[in-house]
Order: sequence, then C-alpha cells, then structure tokens
Amino acid sequence: MAARLLPKTFRRLMVTRLSPNFREAVEMQTAPMEEPGPSEVLVKTRYVGINASDINHSSGRYNPTQKPPFGAGLEGIGEIVGIGKDVNSLRVGQGVMYMTFGAFSEYSVLPVKYAMPIPDIRPEFLSLIISGMTADLSLREVGRMKEGETVLVTAAAGGTGQFAVQLAKLAGCHVIGTCSTQSKVEFLKSIGCDRPVNYTQEKLSDVLRKEYPKGLDVVYETVGGEMFETCVKALANRGRLIVIGYISGYQSDVGFNPTGFGSTLAPRLLQKSAAVCGFLLFHYADKYGESLARLGTLMASGALKANMDNGKNHKRQLQGLEGIFDGVDYLYSRKSEGKIYIDLSPSPHPAATAAKL
Repeated sequence: MAARLLPKTFRRLMVTRLSPNFREAVEMQTAPMEEPGPSEVLVKTRYVGINASDINHSSGRYNPTQKPPFGAGLEGIGEIVGIGKDVNSLRVGQGVMYMTFGAFSEYSVLPVKYAMPIPDIRPEFLSLIISGMTADLSLREVGRMKEGETVLVTAAAGGTGQFAVQLAKLAGCHVIGTCSTQSKVEFLKSIGCDRPVNYTQEKLSDVLRKEYPKGLDVVYETVGGEMFETCVKALANRGRLIVIGYISGYQSDVGFNPTGFGSTLAPRLLQKSAAVCGFLLFHYADKYGESLARLGTLMASGALKANMDNGKNHKRQLQGLEGIFDGVDYLYSRKSEGKIYIDLSPSPHPAATAAKL
C-alpha cells in the first residue's frame, strides 16, 4: 500500500460494557497500527462529531446482538495516510469525511465507499454528515415540506436542529424553534427562525394555542416525552410529525420517556388525517450522495451556515480523545449551540512523506 510514515500504535475509544452512561461504557485503548486492505484506505482522524445517539450506540440499542468490545463514535473527518493496492479513486493526503461505527479513533481503516472526499479538512463539513443529512432527508422524504407551511423544530439550536430551521426557511416555510436559553434565542434569530420559543420562559403549548390556532404542518421532533405530546396535540389537519429521536429519554435504562397517549394516539391522528413517522438516517443510504451534494452546494453559496461548537459554553475547549467524554457531557448539559465537535489533532498535520509498504 501507499502510505505515510506512521506510528506503531494508536488510541481509540471502545465500548467495553453496555450502558447509556458514556463514561461507564467506554474505555480508551491502545491498538497496533492497522493496514488497509486492497480496497480500503487508512485515515488519520482530525475531527469527530458528538451526537445524542452516541449513548444509544454505547447502550447497544442499534444492534442488540452486538456484544462488547466494539468501537465508539459515529462520524469523523480526516486525511488519508494509506491506501490499498486496488484504490485508484483516492490518494494519500486527500481529505475525507465518513460515517461509521467506531469513529472515535485516532486512525480508522475504511472501505473506499465509506470515504467521501472533501475539498479541505474543516470541521464545518463534519456537520453535514449525520446532522445535515438527517435534516435534509427527513424533511424531504418524510415531512414532505412545502412552501408556505408552518414548521416546528424542537431542540432547534442543536447540531441537527440548526439545519432543519435553515432548510425549512429556504423552502419558504414559517419556522418555530424551541430552545432553553436566551443566547440560543438570539442564535436562532440569526439563522432565520421566525419564532424562537425559550421553553424555560414560555410554555410552548400556550404559544402554539394563541399564535398558531390552525396548527403545525410539519414537526421536526427530537426531544420526546412531554414535548412529543405537545407537538402531536398541535398538529394541523394533514400535519406530519417526524420522530428524529427522543433525547429526553436516551440517558434512561429503556432509552425513551413513555408518553401519556396510550390508546388515544390513533384516534387523535385520525381526527386530523395527521401522521407520525419515524426517521433513521441509515435507512436512506441510497440518498446520501444527492443529499450531501445539495447541502454542500448550499453551504458553498453561503445559503446554509453551520454553527460549530468546540466547547463555547464548556469549562474548557474540547480536544483529543479525552475531550470526547467531556463532549458527550456537554451535549446533555443543554449548554451547547450548534454542532459539537472534537479536534483530535490540534497541531498541523506533518508534510506528506508517502512510502510503499
């Protein structure tokens, strides 16, 4: 393979016991350096993204048959430092982004099809992978969002919420966004949100009843529990609620907060010809390419902005594999704004010294 001079070992975070408590579930381990196979590339990770679902992965909820140990993390960006003998489409020194289990690692071996080229290694591209594509594809494929509709985005100042707000505005919709601080209210205004609602200061159900009596056409719902109930009750005739997640329950043993609807959800939806649909990004893999192309074009034109948070409201900057533990805590503290990312290698990458191994 063609490669750079590499260390003999590298570090990675491994899930060693199943738990929604990331610090209890995950350990840092040292492993021998790996070599890519004929159709694989070796990537030195520069940035990794923090997602609410990182603790679903550490709990084993995505694949109940998988037993520890297995790699933690879901997405990263880095530089190719080695390529297999059959790889012709990528080169050493090229930047790539990727979505794969086990992304919290200083180096990763990836099949070529998982390594998506990027023009340069900037954290903003990281935000497009899970956060950006989730917003884009769910609103298009499930929400069937149309110009002139009223769209509510919960946790709107988060990593994926910020994109849902902007994409809904670009589609010509009126956008309501929930958040928890006045700073986030100002952030939401800066990205075009028509009606930010700080739920620590205003009761969302009151706002919706008084200001939006006709109801909500589309809801981008990531919180669950009481928030989910409020949103269902506020759906308009033929309204669509997209279940992106239920972060309010991820830290519990069962992974969600039960709702109070019981057997009444079906008749409530029937009365309005409304729908509640789930969305899991992995089920739309055939549309990744077109979604990333759309998002990349919007970002390049300046129409779509990615707010990146490297510990803005945390006690320290988030760096290195050690910073990932703080990053997960930071996300659940509700203090972050935008996409949380970790810089695994703050110092500049060394100049390329390709070699045949």
